[in-house]
Amino acid sequence: MKKLLTLTLTLVLALVLVTNQASAQQFSKRKQYNSVGLSLNAMNYFGDVVPKPSITSLRFAATRPNIGLSFTRRFAPRISARAALSYGRITGDDFKAADDTDPDAKYRYNRNMSFRNDIVEFSAVGIFDLIENRNNYLKRPDFVPYVFAGVAVYHHNPKGLVGANGVTGSGFGLNDGDWVALQPLGTEGQRLNGDGAYTLWQFSIPFGGGVRYKLNKSFDLGLEIGWRKTFTDYLDDVSGNYYGYRALESGAAQYFGGGNVKNPADRGEFANFNAPGSMRGKSNEKDWYIVTGLTLNYILAPRIKSPKFR
Repeated sequence: MKKLLTLTLTLVLALVLVTNQASAQQFSKRKQYNSVGLSLNAMNYFGDVVPKPSITSLRFAATRPNIGLSFTRRFAPRISARAALSYGRITGDDFKAADDTDPDAKYRYNRNMSFRNDIVEFSAVGIFDLIENRNNYLKRPDFVPYVFAGVAVYHHNPKGLVGANGVTGSGFGLNDGDWVALQPLGTEGQRLNGDGAYTLWQFSIPFGGGVRYKLNKSFDLGLEIGWRKTFTDYLDDVSGNYYGYRALESGAAQYFGGGNVKNPADRGEFANFNAPGSMRGKSNEKDWYIVTGLTLNYILAPRIKSPKFR
């Protein structure tokens, strides 16, 4: 995936640099136009609470909705820029994702983590069309594939479910069925070991591709898939090692930091898997999220000034 990210960004940048200057000179302002879009999407995530420790491993049953608004400006025959605001949710559940008969996945099944994370994202990307349009918006091609890349800032807030998968929270002073914000708890001892809590505001690199189809003179329908390369391993609040849940400060921190595991008597060789210093997550891998869906774009017809006569 890292090679794919590098290749995609390099390709987009090279195409933009090569074509932008020449295209802009031949594309008059009378042919430039704006559009607004409404997106209905599906969100997935890759991190520590998935079936396999692979970037291609997704649990499709964990797919959740995402909705977005966008504004796009066409500058040149192939070049556009888009600003977008979106809201969506990612989820993960060890009990449903990990195979308890798989030696490589059984410790994650016993970890018993269940989370959801609502993400609000603002992004700005450059779009490169693989089919150019040197005419105005009325004569745009019927079908246009494209690629895009840019930068985004997002706010996230991972929460854990009390009582998930039959492990009650009553012994920790929690009410089953409640969703508890995890970042303030320091579930991996962040508030005790001096590392400090991870930030809920983050940057990401969105990139991907899609196709647009011309419905009529005013509307386009787009299908798009976009990956978000993040710089945090805490979209799911799981990253490093167990701190030792009995040493954590609150009942909630103890529950989510290692106390909500399966019954040790049923775990055999994994009875002490949540001991202090044992692996809780893969700290060398950053989390990703993926947005796939449809966008209906409405073209704002440019105002054409009448020529002045003397």
